[in-house]
Amino acid sequence: MRGPLVNKLSLIFGPRPPLNCILLCLVSVCVLIALLSSFSSTTFDSVTSYAKPDVYTNYRKLKEQARNDYLELKSISLGANLIKDVGLCGKERENYVPCYNVSANLLAGLKDGEEFDRHCELSQEHQNCLVRPPKEYKIPLTWPAGRDVIWSGNVKLTKDQFLSSGSMTKRLMLLEENQIAFHSEDGMIVDGVKDYSHLIADMIGLGSDTEFLQAGVRSVLDIGCGFGSFGAHLLSLRLMALCVAPYEPSGSQVQLALERGLPAVIGNFISKQLPFPSLSYDMVHCAQCGIIWDSKDGLFLIEIDRLLKPGGYFVLTSPTTQQQDSTTSTKKGITSSSLEGFTKKLCWSLLAQQEETFIWQKTADSQCYTSR
Repeated sequence: MRGPLVNKLSLIFGPRPPLNCILLCLVSVCVLIALLSSFSSTTFDSVTSYAKPDVYTNYRKLKEQARNDYLELKSISLGANLIKDVGLCGKERENYVPCYNVSANLLAGLKDGEEFDRHCELSQEHQNCLVRPPKEYKIPLTWPAGRDVIWSGNVKLTKDQFLSSGSMTKRLMLLEENQIAFHSEDGMIVDGVKDYSHLIADMIGLGSDTEFLQAGVRSVLDIGCGFGSFGAHLLSLRLMALCVAPYEPSGSQVQLALERGLPAVIGNFISKQLPFPSLSYDMVHCAQCGIIWDSKDGLFLIEIDRLLKPGGYFVLTSPTTQQQDSTTSTKKGITSSSLEGFTKKLCWSLLAQQEETFIWQKTADSQCYTSR
């Protein structure tokens, strides 16, 4: 039966191919597939190998073009004459402060403190140079050591000036070789700056000056800060105290404060509005700052009211106020009655008075502001 069946199938499908031919066909197909895959990968690598250099070359060109454009714009903005290095100014400009030229301002007719303001339009000198530091200037000591010890050559205070100064200054500073050491004592009161700070806290109603932060006092504006001892003490209490003092040719107040690492700016309080936004400070302090607060119809007190936050404090320690008469110069002690009319209009309340120190508080009642 098997033989006839095979013969019938062979007649239908044809003769059966040998096994070797089948194996040869399979091997040929595999080789063909391998050749096609290798050819495609080689073609892709060649394409990418040609594409990569083009991408990096274009990037380098763009980077170089951007650099050239920047240098060209920089040269245009600076000008051909300013590309050179800026040299040092002469020794006559050692104390130069931009826009402060008291002599020119006096010739322009400015007075009553306006000559100590910035008047850049009055200066005709345009000298492009770097103001050189003092001859013996040294880099200030690091904080906190630099807060209490500074180099004497960095400030305009010579040994002769120190020896000729009164006992008040000698209580504040100690001159040792080429350094000036600051002590806790301050010229504004005999007992020292720490006791003075405790006095202010007690007058406000606090147990100690360490409670200033709890009472909401965080920022303090110190007018006429002197040697900065009060501001340095407030910084130790984690309060931010900023010194503002008028321009001085020697730069004594602001320069000393900056050398000690204390915040300080030049500003003339009696002639212009200070460059601070309204409601900036929790406390404004003045200790013998030389301002006659009841002059100019209380204009200076109005500026204090602008700077103080609602509920803020104005601390005034001033034993005497100079008043010029037609024939003589008299001294009048500050009293609460001399400022009573102005403080009432500003809705301030006198919290306490102790000897030469007065403390007013700005009201937080909005109805008072609408009615004044």
